[in-house]
Amino acid sequence: MGTPHTKERILDAAEEIMWNRGFHAVGLNEILKAVGVPKGSFYHYFKSKEEFGVELLKHYMAAASTHKRLLLSPEIPDEAPLQRLVELMENSIDRFEKNNKRYPCLVLKLASEVTDLSDSMRQVLEDGLGRWMDLLSGVFEEAKRIGQIPDSVDPMFEAGLYRDLWAGSIQRATICKSTQPMRDAYRALSERFTALQQISTPAASAQ
Repeated sequence: MGTPHTKERILDAAEEIMWNRGFHAVGLNEILKAVGVPKGSFYHYFKSKEEFGVELLKHYMAAASTHKRLLLSPEIPDEAPLQRLVELMENSIDRFEKNNKRYPCLVLKLASEVTDLSDSMRQVLEDGLGRWMDLLSGVFEEAKRIGQIPDSVDPMFEAGLYRDLWAGSIQRATICKSTQPMRDAYRALSERFTALQQISTPAASAQ
């Protein structure tokens, strides 16, 4: 068994366990038992639980960023960039319902728990969130270029508004065990996209 494979197995197993229970509640033995490797293997790859947490978040953020990039920045652009954001919300609601009113996102699960625990882990989350914000703002930039929304729109502001409202709705949906907060945010954001698209711009008028 090669070194990368064993490390990946540990990280994959821990991701699932920590999504269910949190960072503090999970012990090393529980992770190793799930993977079927000895304790020495863990310390071969990670010097401490904090270093392990950093690597776990990097592992998760890389995979999640790849997934978001495929959804939000397709190789062949289309004529309705904002529709990708609508579809992302629809997919999120569907995942929430299929996971028994729990949202399968390790970032949302661990963010409040680890940011005060470890600045290194907090920095991984900040860097990853920055990449996600760039992807979101890129959708609004694309919508501006094709004249779908006005030139006056600030892509990063819209990306922040979208992300914060949507993440907040997921948090409340999780607490209330109800999809309604997500559906309310979905309606509000969809209506905002429609309003932006209805504003007349010189680019749109010239088409």
